[in-house]
This record gives sequence, C-alpha cells and structure tokens, in this order.
Amino acid sequence: MTFSGLNLVGVLVAFLVSFVSGAIWFGPKTFYPVWMRAKGNASGQLTGEQNKPVLLFGGTIVGILVQTLTLGLIITSIQVNNPDLGALDGAAIGCALGVGIGMFASLSHRVFGGESLKVWIIETANDAINLTIAGAIIASFN
Repeated sequence: MTFSGLNLVGVLVAFLVSFVSGAIWFGPKTFYPVWMRAKGNASGQLTGEQNKPVLLFGGTIVGILVQTLTLGLIITSIQVNNPDLGALDGAAIGCALGVGIGMFASLSHRVFGGESLKVWIIETANDAINLTIAGAIIASFN
C-alpha cells in the first residue's frame, strides 16, 4: 500500500460524509430508539456510566478516520494498476469491505455476547453503507 497518490481531501470529505451519515442513522427520528430498545434499554437514555461525550464522539471520530484512511489506501493502491477505477468501483470496494469484513467480523462476537441480530444489523449496516459511500468519494477524488 502506498500514500503516494492518496488524495487526503477525498479522505477528509469521505470522513465528514460518514460522520454526518452516522449521526442521521442514529438520530432520534431514525434508528436510535429502535436500536436502544433492541439493546434492552427501554428508556432510550444513556446511563451516567455510558454518557461520556468526549469518549463517545472521540472514539467515533478516530474510528471513522481510521476506516476512511484505510479505505483510501486500499483504493489508491488498486488505482496504481487500474487508473480507470472510478466512483462505482470505489463504492463496490467499500461495500465489499463493509459487508464482507466489517459486518461479518463482528457477527460471532455479537451472537456469543448475547446481543440480538437486530442490534447487529442496525450497527453494522451503518458501517457498510458509510464505507460504500466513502469508497465512491475517495475513488472520485483520486
């Protein structure tokens, strides 16, 4: 993998779009209430132990940055041998990584951890969608 040819502006745009997409996905009018009920929290409120905004948002920001940077490195490395790789190809790469690795790497952890498939789908579908969008953005910027 190479940083040569990596468009950091594309990675930053992909990061911002993913962050906003995640905020909408887990918004109070979208999946947040369903997700909290599926996790067994009928009140829908974080407990004092869980409600640590710096840790919650800091962890989210670092996680999305690592995901988009890694995806950028993979797409840029592939584009070295295939300079015609476009946004649709980038989306396919992001989707393959999001579904094939992101979603299914955590499945056994969730099932053995006692969480429902509904929780797993809500959480990991967001990651797969964001990686798909990020892949299209990154490939189009490169």
